[in-house]
Amino acid sequence: MTPTIDPVPAEVPAGSELSGAAFASVAAQAISAVASSQATGIAAAADLMADCVAGNGVLQAFGTGHSEAFAMEIAGRAGGFIPTNRLALRDAVAAAGAEGAATDPERAGLLERDPSLARHIYDLALDAQPQDVFLIASNSGGNGSIVEFARLVKEKGHPLIAVTSLAHTTQVTSRHPSGLRLFEVADIVLDNGAPYGDAVLPLPGGGTACGLSSITAALLAQMMVAETLARLVARGVTPPVYLSANIPEGDEHNNALEARYAGRLRRLL
Repeated sequence: MTPTIDPVPAEVPAGSELSGAAFASVAAQAISAVASSQATGIAAAADLMADCVAGNGVLQAFGTGHSEAFAMEIAGRAGGFIPTNRLALRDAVAAAGAEGAATDPERAGLLERDPSLARHIYDLALDAQPQDVFLIASNSGGNGSIVEFARLVKEKGHPLIAVTSLAHTTQVTSRHPSGLRLFEVADIVLDNGAPYGDAVLPLPGGGTACGLSSITAALLAQMMVAETLARLVARGVTPPVYLSANIPEGDEHNNALEARYAGRLRRLL
């Protein structure tokens, strides 16, 4: 499937030295590059997300490994949308009955490559409805569970937004039997600007350190939220947004809005 938005690579230069200041400089350049190069895709993603929220849908967010941080930016956090779900691989593994995976990091990591987990991930999206938008983050975009889940989302008729590293994913071979990678399945592709291997600072004797993708994925998540909010406000829709649970009346506000989506939201620690 060809994405509806042609992704523009967010080219970010690697650092030249090993220091905190060097990483901060690279991160700042990445934020600027991603924000400008992905603006068209972010706008298209926000159109889908606004239609979803205005149509009583739920935003379903998924990421494995460090990409789970992206899902946490989308789902269930202060300043973000109430109608959101974070779909976690560990819960899909438990549903699949893979004993021992939760306490065996090596086995859990290998399970990320297993396409058969996809249906269990999808089942975590409680009472998924056609207007629900799915957001999948994967730096490499080539593991079996990720690609199969993306394929299943599209088979079920949902819009799909992908966040990935184009520099990385275009250099890997998919572990899915189809040979597809996430960016080849999604409707909208956003490039997080991370280099091949994710790390950006040089190590003595070779190799690199300090991963970039979590910072830029969080940026993309919040930019999509902001653009979606702008669209809803322009339509005259009052956005259902979380208040911090740690301010007065936060719980009351949040609980009242969550009640509108009874049986459709998953709230995790």
